[in-house]
Amino acid sequence: MHATIERTTDINLRIFDIRQRIMAQCAELRRRHPLLNHQDALGASILLIAMSAMISTSALYLGGQIPWWACVLANAFFTSFPHELEHDLLHRLYFRSRPVAQNLMMALSWLTRPTAINPWVRRELHINHHKASGTDTDLEELTLSNGTPWGILRGLMVSDLMIGAAVMVTRAKTWRERKQLLDTGLKAYLPLTALTWAAWYVFLGFHLLQGIGDLSALPFHFSTSLLNAMQWLDAVVVIIIAPNILRNFCLNFITSNIHYYGDINPKDLTQQVQVLNPWWLWPLQAFCCNFGGTHVIHHFVVMEPFYIRQLSVSAAYRAMRENGVRFNDFGTFGRANRWEPKA
Repeated sequence: MHATIERTTDINLRIFDIRQRIMAQCAELRRRHPLLNHQDALGASILLIAMSAMISTSALYLGGQIPWWACVLANAFFTSFPHELEHDLLHRLYFRSRPVAQNLMMALSWLTRPTAINPWVRRELHINHHKASGTDTDLEELTLSNGTPWGILRGLMVSDLMIGAAVMVTRAKTWRERKQLLDTGLKAYLPLTALTWAAWYVFLGFHLLQGIGDLSALPFHFSTSLLNAMQWLDAVVVIIIAPNILRNFCLNFITSNIHYYGDINPKDLTQQVQVLNPWWLWPLQAFCCNFGGTHVIHHFVVMEPFYIRQLSVSAAYRAMRENGVRFNDFGTFGRANRWEPKA
């Protein structure tokens, strides 16, 4: 009994120390840089700049000024900022007292990332993620393959949001649970997300058939109307769908490997997330705003926007190292997110 009390006290003291030091650093940043206090304006400005950059890049591609792959890479980078803004908006960090402006920001962020689920539905899932991180009820992370051993299935779940959702439904233990998942999925995926992924599958299917036809002695013959429609779809894929597929993969790969699952103490924040920031992951981190390096800060101090998390990493890392947060625990790749190897 005494050992349990001492253990709980130690956990609480370590969490308190990390939080206090991060919050002190954030307060100091705001004191030294008064611009950071204009949170609503900064959030709206970042969104407008990212959207303007996407529009400009898309116009250059449509005008033949840049190749398709440059447009995909650039827009994948730009969409990472609306994702972080939406993540902040889930906690109502912008326009807290102006719901119309807040919902408009949320809608615009979703439109730049139509492969993502409905953010108003995601808000409920994300708040639960903070309450139940690493447990069987953390639907947000489980859908992204957390707890699934690495292999073909996990690779598909990381790459394709629809496959992740389908796996969750098939893993449901009861019909009641399966119905709840289906109901949540319908609200989260319809209409925009489902239509976007359907367009992606049509794009892949058409070009697969076209490729097979080109390599065979019996090429497929498509109608003129279908070819015209596919030219339009090709442009949509390059401008917004493929960039988000790339960004999704980078983000999902990072987030599914930084969160622990299964054998952690759900009340111990130091066991929920690790810092994952080796140099060889920077090609992926570039498309998700250094998520692996900063998301752990969010678990300790929720009410700071993503750009302040980026600025506070030095102080945060010192506090977390001294209090047991793990850094670059690559063993989790082979442990299916477990804190320790299975017995």
